Amino acid sequence: MAISREPDRLVLFTDAVVAIAVTLLVLPLVDVVPEASEAGDSAVEVITKHQSEIWSFLLSFVVIMRLWLAHHRIFQHVRAYSRPLIVCNLGWLLTIIVLPFPTEMAGVYSNERFTPIFYISTILLATGFQLGLMLIVGNDTEVASKSHPVTPEELAGSVTVTALLAAALILVLAIPQLSYWTLLVLFLSSVIEKFWLRRFSHRTPIESGTPARK
Repeated sequence: MAISREPDRLVLFTDAVVAIAVTLLVLPLVDVVPEASEAGDSAVEVITKHQSEIWSFLLSFVVIMRLWLAHHRIFQHVRAYSRPLIVCNLGWLLTIIVLPFPTEMAGVYSNERFTPIFYISTILLATGFQLGLMLIVGNDTEVASKSHPVTPEELAGSVTVTALLAAALILVLAIPQLSYWTLLVLFLSSVIEKFWLRRFSHRTPIESGTPARK
């Protein structure tokens, strides 16, 4: 049963947790400065000797921001919240909180096979929870906004991104040398979404189950 209250409190709590997670991403880079100073490194060497940590920070910042934007778009369709919605949202938050951990591992253990698997799995779990949120909002009339329902395009986009991340994980398991480059498959999302939307919008009467007009 949905709670007939606007989900502002849930959204504000979620935004606060995301902000903290993003802040935590940069803390390992801050710690690098005094360590480099003690080692006698120059200011330039602080950057050149820690490129992998900087790269992993930037990558995770972009990932979390994209996940947050997608989450924000989902909650534009929510007018009330239910227990399944709260539980799924908490699961999504858990993945965001955990993400700084594989990010730090990506910077320190960049050459180990387990690191990209752990990193991509965490992002896949996050998108899986986002898909769950989308399905809950799309199928629960008590939760969804009557004036602004979930569109087929948005659902197709969520399914596509989750499927592509699953493909990226399979690729990195099969070909470890590809590492984080497997995430480039996400650039195919817009093409795949357009393909499926064209297919479903141009179904024949037989395919759609509607008798043809004579």
